Amino acid sequence: MRIAVCDDDRAIREELFRLIQKQVSEADIMEYQSGEELINARGNFDIYFLDIEMGEVSGMDIARRIREQEDNGRQRSIIIFVTGYREYMEAAFDVNAFHYLIKPIDTEKFSEVFRRAWKEAAVFYEQEKKYIIVKSSGTQQKILLKNIYYIESGNKKVIFHTTNGTLEVYGKMEELEKGLGNTFYRCHRCYLVNMEKISAYSADNIQVINGDNLLLARKKYSDFIKIYMRYVKNGGIVNV
Repeated sequence: MRIAVCDDDRAIREELFRLIQKQVSEADIMEYQSGEELINARGNFDIYFLDIEMGEVSGMDIARRIREQEDNGRQRSIIIFVTGYREYMEAAFDVNAFHYLIKPIDTEKFSEVFRRAWKEAAVFYEQEKKYIIVKSSGTQQKILLKNIYYIESGNKKVIFHTTNGTLEVYGKMEELEKGLGNTFYRCHRCYLVNMEKISAYSADNIQVINGDNLLLARKKYSDFIKIYMRYVKNGGIVNV
């Protein structure tokens, strides 16, 4: 996996490099001395270590840009802020930061945070590669699970609502429900939702990040909350 370290203090960059290599010697680590340099590199990373106050482009600016790109289909990344300023903690929540480390860096705390981040990044990495094969108009098509918002049933067919549009195929929801894994939830007899794509929910409704609203069967609300909380606890992608 690839890791970016961005800090305008060379000593901090070198310290983070050493601490990361101590945890995982095989990691591909890139160092950047400014936000501008990181942006111009146009690289995709699994984990970002970002200082916050760095000239014209701050670490918070970079984090917002990363999250915007993810909304447009980029792979999910983990963001960890490393800063001497505590007052940005609330803003860090707004960009779904994984953690907020205060300088000087506590090595034991770093080790604990990094191990959890590496484990979660591995989940994201594996999820990126999962797919399903469906047959449409006589040809087989591969759909990446990460690209599916939800699946809808109707008239002996199922409709895949994806980041690339919709695809209608013959199939049964029961078979898909068994085969898609634990990131999908059957919220209603007509809908199978990708929990990675949920942006809001209520007692009878689930909204996904493309703006569509799905029915949530009232009798399933308690079960949904239990399963969704377990999904979150196990490191699932959260957009709520």
